[in-house]
Amino acid sequence: MESTSRYLDAVISALVRLPGIGHKSATRIAFYLLRTSESEIDELVNAIRTLKANITSCERCGGISDAAVCAICEDDSRDRSVICVVEQQKDVLTIEKAGGYKGLYHVLGGAISPLDGIGPQDLSIEKLLKRCRDERIAEVIIATNPTMEGDATALYLAKLLKEQGVEVMRIAHGLPVGGELDFSDSATIARAIQMRTKM
Repeated sequence: MESTSRYLDAVISALVRLPGIGHKSATRIAFYLLRTSESEIDELVNAIRTLKANITSCERCGGISDAAVCAICEDDSRDRSVICVVEQQKDVLTIEKAGGYKGLYHVLGGAISPLDGIGPQDLSIEKLLKRCRDERIAEVIIATNPTMEGDATALYLAKLLKEQGVEVMRIAHGLPVGGELDFSDSATIARAIQMRTKM
């Protein structure tokens, strides 16, 4: 349903393209923006432009970073013998927010999904294996999503990592089957990390 303003409709259409934003939420946000001062609008626009221009992927783990190497990889207080493997960059933030994990990360960039044309060669698996060799990693915690694709990826990784003599753990399934890390609460994620199981 269109409004009486093509400018308002254009903003609503742009907002609806954002994940998790339906038409009703987009309309509310658009009207909020109408009531917002010019300086606040400028601040928002500048923050988005700065984000887009400056955020990069960490050359070590593949997570989001402001520099070539992210703050987590640079942090000497973290346990450098453990790597937690996740599918997407946002999963690092989700686990960090939950607290309790103090090791390193590795972002695969997705999960093995033959139906979507995504094979092992499309993910950052070779880089993970190289890191395990070069950085003398003792334990890898596989925290892929508890979906068919996530489980298939976990089994594939476990086989390769065990061949390198690395202890492989899978986060406990306190997470809902078919769910995603991004939609899980902090307590559930923290417990899943603590109750990880050997593969």
